[in-house]
Amino acid sequence: MELRLFESPEELSEFAASIIMYNLKTTDGLLMCTATGNSTTLTYRKLVEKKKHFEADTLRILKLDEWGGIPMTDPQSCEVYLQEKLVKPLEIPEENYIAFQSDSEAPAGECLRIQEYIDEQGPIDLCIVGIGLNGHVAFNEPAGFLQPNCHVQELSEKSLSHPMAVDMGTKPAYGLTLGMVDILNSKQLILLIHGLNKAEITREFMTKKITTSLPASLLWLHPNALCLCDKEAYSLVS
Repeated sequence: MELRLFESPEELSEFAASIIMYNLKTTDGLLMCTATGNSTTLTYRKLVEKKKHFEADTLRILKLDEWGGIPMTDPQSCEVYLQEKLVKPLEIPEENYIAFQSDSEAPAGECLRIQEYIDEQGPIDLCIVGIGLNGHVAFNEPAGFLQPNCHVQELSEKSLSHPMAVDMGTKPAYGLTLGMVDILNSKQLILLIHGLNKAEITREFMTKKITTSLPASLLWLHPNALCLCDKEAYSLVS
């Protein structure tokens, strides 16, 4: 993994958006896996601002994860986030948006559906991820072992304290997520880390110790990964 440091989230996000745009221009039918939350918001905004410089007609967007047991219309869902930040602004055709259904009556079947798509249409060309305050990637939570593929995930207390979950009308009962093998099989991966609130977990992550108690540490194993980090998040790294 290559590390690049930036003075601000704005500079970091501008650089990330430029990488995404380059991939869009050079890969027809790009399959891009997209995280949600504060780490990605500015990057997606800057990408949308560059819309006139690229074509998104063949871009395929794969939702990285979703809160389970909530309405798809919940304003705090990953679904609404991606619709507002990427899918609608980039005018992504319905058939090119692949997403977990948050309110499925058969969550395991929902994971199987997404896994079958990845197995048939993958691997993912470009995967955009963040790191949770407990070191999770997507909803792959710290544990003695991690699931390789799409699965239903019991959520940690740290994840349930995320602002998205706290502000939901219906509290999520579980998570729906790609597994670590799905993520690590991506051709290219970008990890976005910014903000002082990520300083402690960034310090731990930067030790490069590979452990399932910090799922993001497995990203150090990826042969074509780029970590973009701002100086606030990096401030405790010695």
